[in-house]
Amino acid sequence: MKTVTMEIDHKKVVAEEGMTLLQAARQAGIDIPSLCHDDRLKPAGLCRICMVEIVKGKRTRLVASCVYPAEDNPVVTTDNPRIRKIRRHLIELLWPTWTTLAKDFDLKGSRYKTGQTDCNQCGLCIRYCREILKKDVLHWKGRGVDRRLAFVPGKGNECANCRQCFSLCSGGWIAQSYGFG
Repeated sequence: MKTVTMEIDHKKVVAEEGMTLLQAARQAGIDIPSLCHDDRLKPAGLCRICMVEIVKGKRTRLVASCVYPAEDNPVVTTDNPRIRKIRRHLIELLWPTWTTLAKDFDLKGSRYKTGQTDCNQCGLCIRYCREILKKDVLHWKGRGVDRRLAFVPGKGNECANCRQCFSLCSGGWIAQSYGFG
């Protein structure tokens, strides 16, 4: 298989073509935080916590590393003041479900109200149910800060019997919905 070479945090990284920046970094032992990534699922780029800065030629931009393809010659930075500011803001939006990451960013609370505080809106359960189990039991309802995880009408009992995505749910919303959390 063809390989690509890049620089991530001043380290030369060789990755297989078709990998994402997140996969290439992790393969090289470089940690990039992520909330919505699971190797079993198609990359979605929902949370943006995995954002990194890439420089190609004279162009610098921020990209979600879980969906950005590994390619030849970019210079990638996984942590700097600009990235930390954005990650801090994103974690604050998802408060309090990510208190572990919140500690890393010195957050003690949030300025925002997200409503459904036990769901971090990573979408892992929806994607796992759709992609792996081939059932469409869960969906998003609403938009923006009013977006909520919801059961497709008439299909909620399937989750109670299946429970396969419960372990993916760091906020515990699904298990709590059935009294298991």
